[in-house]
Amino acid sequence: MKMIVMRTGLRAIIAGAAAVATVALAGCGGPAADGTADGKLDVVASFYPLEFIARSIGGDAVHVTTLTAPGVEPHDLELTPKQVATIAEAKVVVYEKTLQPAVDEAVAQNAKDAGFDVAPAAQLEDTGANFEEHQDGAAEAAHKDNALDPHFWLDPVRYAAVVKAVEEKLASVDSKNAAGYHERAQALLAQVGKLDTEYKTGLANCKLKTFVTSHEAFAYMAKRYGLTMVGIAGFTPDAEPTPTRIKEVQDIVKAQHVTTIFYEELVSPKVAETIAHDVGVKTAVLSPIEGLSDANSKETYLTLMQENLQELRTANGCS
Repeated sequence: MKMIVMRTGLRAIIAGAAAVATVALAGCGGPAADGTADGKLDVVASFYPLEFIARSIGGDAVHVTTLTAPGVEPHDLELTPKQVATIAEAKVVVYEKTLQPAVDEAVAQNAKDAGFDVAPAAQLEDTGANFEEHQDGAAEAAHKDNALDPHFWLDPVRYAAVVKAVEEKLASVDSKNAAGYHERAQALLAQVGKLDTEYKTGLANCKLKTFVTSHEAFAYMAKRYGLTMVGIAGFTPDAEPTPTRIKEVQDIVKAQHVTTIFYEELVSPKVAETIAHDVGVKTAVLSPIEGLSDANSKETYLTLMQENLQELRTANGCS
């Protein structure tokens, strides 16, 4: 299986963090014998799309801690000693293997039994999106062809599969609250199913089938609903595209009469804005929904997906 190569610096602090966490755990009380905190199941979610699932299904029966704070790009996550300790104490750690190497290593070292990797349920594929990133300031970009695309949550059908997997995991770990988990999961699945229907109908009749985005996060969504994604950068949203790639994107925009260059809210829009300016088109936000913009945001996975649909419909002239 091919792995996605993320920043090498992410792994640098793990060993020290784990050591400090071990000391911290030795000096304080651990979780209750049944793995709960304040009578609730102690669950850790690695980033927002999984946090939303855990909170939606868990309801009042769980205490959910997320490792990726609002406003933080999840690809950039580095763990503090406190977060490593939280992982070690959790009853369930919901994460996606290879997306955040710091989390992978912390789970392997501290929470093998509690770790729950959702990647198998998501059935990740090589979508053809290119991965490229400057490593340690090097002039040449590092390329990883045929990498498995991690962005399953932007496809409602794949997201629903992960919802079902988390539902079963929580019910098996905390059987006394299984009925509540199943009930809340069904409610969430109904909402995600509605999203799928809205995308099918909303993108069925579009003048333009191609969209351009700074972050190659939308390949599953494009494949599901008959669109073509053109990415400026790779899987990592702040990767530096080569001059050749910028020229290729400009040529596509001109040839296919693309109206909008999409960028995301958690990273700089500079490259997208430069390309848009050079070819005379608009820019707009298309959220990869990897995290909320801030802790006070009223947005949710569901509302952000609906906003993305409207942006695509506008940009691509969908009726």
